[in-house]
Parts: sequence; C-alpha cells; structure tokens
Amino acid sequence: MDIIAMILAGARVDDLGVLTFFRPKSAMPYGGLYRIIDFPMSNLMYSGIEKVGILSQYKPLYLMEHMRNGEPWDMSGRRRFVTILPPFKGMGTSDWYNGTADAVYQNLDFLSNHMPDLIVVLSGDHIYKMDYREIIRFHLEKKADLTIAFAKVPKEGAHRFGLADIEEGDTRGGRILQYTEKSDKALFDWASLTIYVFTPYALFEALRANAEENSHEFGRDIIPFLLTNNYKLFGYKHQGYWGYTRTLQEYWQTSMDLLGDPPKVDIASWHICTNLSNFNIRDRQPALIGPDAKIEDSLFYSGCHIKGKVIRSILFPGVKIDSQAVVEDSIIFSNTVIKQNATVIKTIIDEDVTVGVNAHIGENTSGELTVVGMGTRIARETSISSGVTVYPNLGPAKFTKNIYCTGEIIK
Repeated sequence: MDIIAMILAGARVDDLGVLTFFRPKSAMPYGGLYRIIDFPMSNLMYSGIEKVGILSQYKPLYLMEHMRNGEPWDMSGRRRFVTILPPFKGMGTSDWYNGTADAVYQNLDFLSNHMPDLIVVLSGDHIYKMDYREIIRFHLEKKADLTIAFAKVPKEGAHRFGLADIEEGDTRGGRILQYTEKSDKALFDWASLTIYVFTPYALFEALRANAEENSHEFGRDIIPFLLTNNYKLFGYKHQGYWGYTRTLQEYWQTSMDLLGDPPKVDIASWHICTNLSNFNIRDRQPALIGPDAKIEDSLFYSGCHIKGKVIRSILFPGVKIDSQAVVEDSIIFSNTVIKQNATVIKTIIDEDVTVGVNAHIGENTSGELTVVGMGTRIARETSISSGVTVYPNLGPAKFTKNIYCTGEIIK
C-alpha cells in the first residue's frame, strides 16, 4: 500500500516565547540530543512509511538543516523521500499558509502526483511512540474516510484540545459521535493527537470545500465538515505516553519525564533517530566529569564538561558547568557555560549562553520557569528570580540591575 505522510511542522507558537524566536517548535531541542520532530519521523520510519512531506514556513532553515533530505531516518532513495514544502506564490494560491488545512491544500498537486492509497497527516511537535500501522489497519477495517488518534486526558485543561465522544464497543476505538475544537467547556475526555489517517478522496473533497472559507484548520473546519456531511469518522484510542509541548511548562514537564526511575519516557527503548551530523553533536569529545562533580538523575551528552553539581537536569552537547556551580531541575541547550559559583534552578537556557560568576537564575521547583534566550551573556552576580524572561543576544551591559523579580522581561 502506498502511503504518504504530511507533517505539520511550520508553527512558531508564541507560548514558547524566546525559545522559538529562531526556530519552529518542531525543531526545538529535546532530551539532550534530539529535536521534537525526531519522534514522528522515527515513528514513520519504524512503521514503514517512507514518503514524507514536511509543511514548514516559520524560520525553515533550522528545520531544513536538521532533516538532511531524510537521511537520518533512511528515507533517501528512489522510492523514499523527505520533501520540505514551504509556502509558494503562484496562480490561485497564497504566499503563506493560512492554517493547517490550507498548508495541505496548497500541496494537493504534490499529493496528486504521487496518487497515494492513504494520506497520514501528523503534528510535528508531540512526544510519543506509535506504530502507525495499527491505526492504519483499524482505518481500513472500519472502511473509514478519516481516522483520528485520541488520548484520554484529565478534564481539567482538556478544553485546550479537540475533544471527541467516541462510540464504545471496540477497545481500539469507535465511530466519532461528536467533536468539539477547543471549547470553553471540556465535554469529553478523549483529546485529539493531531494524527489523521485520510482516504484521499475525503481529504481532497473537504479541502476544496474549505478553500472558499475564512478559516482553514483541520480541527475547527475539516473535521466538522466531514461529520456534518456524513463521512465515516472513527476515533483510535492511543494508550501509551503522549507528551504535549505547546507551553513552556508542558515542554519542561515532558522533558523531566525522561528522568526518574523508571522514567515515563524510556528514550532508550524507543530507539529514536536524529541527525547526528549536526554541528552541535558531531566531532565532540567524550563528556568530562571533574573530580569534585556531583551528578544525580540527569542526562548529558558528548562535549559536556561538568565540574559542579547537576541534579535532575538535561544538558545538551558542549555544556560546561564550572566548579561550585549548581544546576537543578533545568534544561540547558548546547554550548552554554555556567560559570563558577553560579546557580541555575528550574530554568530553560537556550544555546550559546553564558551565566556569569556568582549569578543566580531561577528559584525552587514550586516557582515559575525562568527562560533565557539564545546567545545572551548574563552579567556576574546578577540575581534573576523565577518567572523572568531574558531575551536573546543580550550582553552583560544590558543587565543594569542586580536583582530581577518574578514577571520581569529583560530585553
């Protein structure tokens, strides 16, 4: 069976703030080595789906460099490919994607040229493991026009998702009876994972009907259209882990789920593939642990140089923790340096940051997250409280106060 996957990978997401100033959310670093898009890409690889279009528009260079035409996932060859599909300007089309459905609609020619038997549409920014062959088997067995993967979520906060009432009877899933997209009230507790299996004619008909509308989203527009017009929609119930990364807190928590004994996300057994030729990863020396270092329940990779204390944290390649420095409950991206006697607690720090001698960033785990943007140099002896946002590429002279309080933005 010929199947093409379309990955929705172009969004920035303002909720992630300074971390997505220079990259789309799908290209966000995760787990000390990976990018978030590595998870759907690895799922596709292990599911035998080797034809992939990636819909990207926001800051695409970072993502394009990471994908390397699909080589890290063995998707480069005569009948295998990964194609980046940015917006384009041409007759009858816009020069920007105006929603998730419009992104696929603008690439109907790409899909039609390959004439697939099924089209799988995926979000590029969730953390999970799934064999898509199971949902495809379910889709074919039910003779569905569209099958959507769902996960059960607590009703508190569920209103942020697309929610469905799914017919009972089959433990794998059932017919979708009702669907609401980000309603004010959480009427149901099965949340859409933005994993769609379409029979092509249903997708094409829905996209063409939607093209004349003002809104072009799968959840808000395409799914209600198909339900209203009596297409066969089924919900597939995913039972495994699913990590949401839309907000800073969710990204931090999904990352912390890699730690503990046992971890909620067992990255070793998931066998995730990534681009190891990235300049932040390749040609690194082995990690160096100093004689006075203390490391507890943490992940770190090649090129790290740890002389201080690291507790429940994730360090990407090339991070340096100087003597008597403390990093706790934090995520530190590549090539960042934490200088002597500095303290970093419950903070996410982007690439190429320097935290000066005796600086104090963040507060205990009950406080809000502190976030530091790429390339910033934090002045020595600066104290930055929880819930502070620090913009990218700031020099020490920008830190004009000794103490910054919760909620402040330094830019």
